[in-house]
Amino acid sequence: MKRNQLSASLEKAWHYFSLTYDVVWNVILILLIAVLCLACFALGAGAGYFAFLVKDMPVPSPDEMKKEIYSYGETSHMYFANGVYLGRFRSDLDREAVPLSEVSPYVVQAIIATEDEHFYEHHGVVPKAIIRAMFQELTNSPVKSGGSTLTQQLVKNQILTNEASFERKAKEMLLALRLEKFFSKADILEAYLNVVPFGRSSSGRNVAGIQAAAQGVFGVNAKELNLAQAAFLAGLPQNPFVYTPFAADGSVKPDISAGLKRMKTVLYRMKRAGYISEGQYKEALSYDVAKHFAAPKPSPFEQYPFLTMEIERRAKDALAEEFAKRDGYKPEEVRRDPARSRRYLGEAEKALRQGGYRIYTTIDKKIYEQMQRIASRYAYYGSDNVYYTKDKKTGKMVAHRQPVEVGAMLIENKTGKIISFVGGRDYRREQLNHATQAHRSNGSTMKPLLVYAPAMEMGVIQPATIIPDLPLSIGSYAPKNADGKTHGLVTARYALQQSFNIPAVRTYMRIRSRHPIDYLHKMGITSVAKQEEANPALAIGGTHIGVTVEENVNAYATFANYGSFVDAYMIEKIVDKNGKIVYEHQSKPVAVFSPQTSYLMIDMMRDVLRGGTASSVPRYLKFSADWAGKTGTSQDKRDSWFVAVNPNITFGVWIGYDRPAPLESRYKGLSYSRRTQLLWAQLMNAAYDQNPKLIAPSKRFLMPGGIVRRPYCAASGFSPSAACEKAGLVRYDLYNTKFAPRTGKDDLTESRLVIIDGRRYAALETTPEEFVTREMIVNPKLLADWGINGEGQAGDAWLVSTLKENGRPPAPPAARLAGGKLVWNRRNEPDVIGYRVYQVSKTGQRRLVAVVKADEAASFSPLQPGAAYCVTAVDIAGQESASSNPVSLPPAGSDNKENGGPPSSSPSSSE
Repeated sequence: MKRNQLSASLEKAWHYFSLTYDVVWNVILILLIAVLCLACFALGAGAGYFAFLVKDMPVPSPDEMKKEIYSYGETSHMYFANGVYLGRFRSDLDREAVPLSEVSPYVVQAIIATEDEHFYEHHGVVPKAIIRAMFQELTNSPVKSGGSTLTQQLVKNQILTNEASFERKAKEMLLALRLEKFFSKADILEAYLNVVPFGRSSSGRNVAGIQAAAQGVFGVNAKELNLAQAAFLAGLPQNPFVYTPFAADGSVKPDISAGLKRMKTVLYRMKRAGYISEGQYKEALSYDVAKHFAAPKPSPFEQYPFLTMEIERRAKDALAEEFAKRDGYKPEEVRRDPARSRRYLGEAEKALRQGGYRIYTTIDKKIYEQMQRIASRYAYYGSDNVYYTKDKKTGKMVAHRQPVEVGAMLIENKTGKIISFVGGRDYRREQLNHATQAHRSNGSTMKPLLVYAPAMEMGVIQPATIIPDLPLSIGSYAPKNADGKTHGLVTARYALQQSFNIPAVRTYMRIRSRHPIDYLHKMGITSVAKQEEANPALAIGGTHIGVTVEENVNAYATFANYGSFVDAYMIEKIVDKNGKIVYEHQSKPVAVFSPQTSYLMIDMMRDVLRGGTASSVPRYLKFSADWAGKTGTSQDKRDSWFVAVNPNITFGVWIGYDRPAPLESRYKGLSYSRRTQLLWAQLMNAAYDQNPKLIAPSKRFLMPGGIVRRPYCAASGFSPSAACEKAGLVRYDLYNTKFAPRTGKDDLTESRLVIIDGRRYAALETTPEEFVTREMIVNPKLLADWGINGEGQAGDAWLVSTLKENGRPPAPPAARLAGGKLVWNRRNEPDVIGYRVYQVSKTGQRRLVAVVKADEAASFSPLQPGAAYCVTAVDIAGQESASSNPVSLPPAGSDNKENGGPPSSSPSSSE
């Protein structure tokens, strides 16, 4: 019975258990079904929401994705001549792309262990990580583990924005999946390493990409990074400007513990992932990272401010022109349209700052650096100039101090390469490049370019052509020579050697109607407008806005190139980051002068350094070469120039104040022109030390065919006549065969002259012969071409003037005894040509004993004791004055003093 009861109890218990089990199972099934339904609903809703978020996003093609992934900005680089590295182009961010093969394996391992440990397993996204990140976001968890793979980070940086939204995240995931489908893991990793930011470099500049980071933080290439360095850099991208060790000024932060702690985290994860051993881990932890930080490096702009700014300007212009050509526009079309010009310049600037271009220049690094050193230390510029301006607010006058500035340019003749230049003394004080952008009057350096070479090309003059250096007035303009004097009849060669202004202006006026300014334009001096040719002062540098040092020097190289102008340039070529040449300079020589004219001009300018205005230059140089050059000074000594050429190079220097003011006439014992020439020579000596073959060629300028050496008459410039030979006036010079000296049979003529104070005057028919001198003079007819009426002045050897007589007899001189001689005063009457001395008898009769011309001493001796003498003055018309007071020498043995006073009675004045 008990057994039956037990059995019944068991059955009952089983019944209840079965019932409970069924209930619980059914509940679980219901819950599972509910959860599954909810999950399916959530997945469906999530998928639907995901689809909603990306429904308007265009699906990019593989090529489009590739273009965007690799469109990261890359720093452009600049180079000196011969591929010598100069530095990075100025930009907001330093970045240099490198292939994955050029990156240390430690970097790859550190990045993967830290940023995406499942990089090689996933297909662009890791669902678990995304769910975890979403949960942390929804619950506002203080711990944010992140859910983005390297692929997603690359997409975010290169294709999308940094906007924090579900829509952006959904697009990021979709694009990451698509990116993984078409790109290899190596491609993705390489792109990521070239994109990711790494904070600042030791120069304080923002850096992105592993190569720029390796160079900027440790001073090594990405391939050379050791384990500790790689781990340090791999930790930076999570929070670059917290972990970076450098401040904005490039100094090391006082506390870099955050970056070091992050490095330790990276190393631990590398060890955990099996990339490094325990020994490597400990060794890396003991590495003194701070000890191996890169030293601060001045940027190219800080080190070479004038140069980098000039390279940027020229590279931008060159690239803008290429972009315009790409779109079918000619350079002149772009220049005429300011808006179009701005657009292409803007495009070029952006491309240069972000496009990873290589800009190769013509600048010789060693010569350039030495020239900057000389220019900065030169001790003879002169004193600072002080000027005053009125303060607009206070109305008070404010003093400003300005130093003497400098501009210099060195050009290789045949190629037009700009080898070096000096832009100024201190870029921090004045940013204007005085070699390439400052326009100033070029003074007498204009003469060969605008006057003498064009005139020789036209056949108007040759080196031995005689040009009157006589007073000249053209309307209200009256040019003066630097010494304030005139020098009579001079050759063109001598006028250039001594830099006389008047002969240059006279020559210019003879050729002005034939537009010599066109020669300037052919030689690249476009800053002088066509309308300025009416100004006679243009012949000596009187321009409206002036010329640049580059323009002036470049034009002089035309003579060295035997008349062919080769435009100067600094940008050799521009190469894009794929190695394609996008710009390369092409020289286009322009024929300006004949070889004969050019050589004659060179030969004339040789004399400037041999006894001319630059005769000090050879003494200042440590080497010799076949130099030919020209000095220049603008009005009021506001600009001082010296430009010279040899068969290889042309070099010119300018000094002056930015706000034009006269240079000191003398400073530390040197004139302003000597100071300019000494600076020129010191800069040339420095260049010679670096490249003697370039600066001092052993060859000389070769005389081309078509040039002959011929005699000429020094008085006329014509082929010597018999009269010229008789007078000993035959000289020799070089001529273009086409313009050899013409026959000068009538070049000299004998003339009756009177000479007063060294000046020659034509005698009149009534001029007494005893006062006449017969000399050979230039035939006045030959001077008509120069607008000369035949009148000369003191010192003119071959010209005569007209002496006007005043129409009345001269006043009698006053005579006296002095030292046993008869002396008299010269009457201040311009037409007096001489004096007659008479011995007066006791009866008053006069006997002529001497004739004294006006240019001779006003005295007569010996005198007879006891005899009386008087003097008369004679004018050019032959009129004679009354007699002076009689003067007599006391008889021998007489105690009377010299009788120098008037007598008690005057003898008759009649003969």
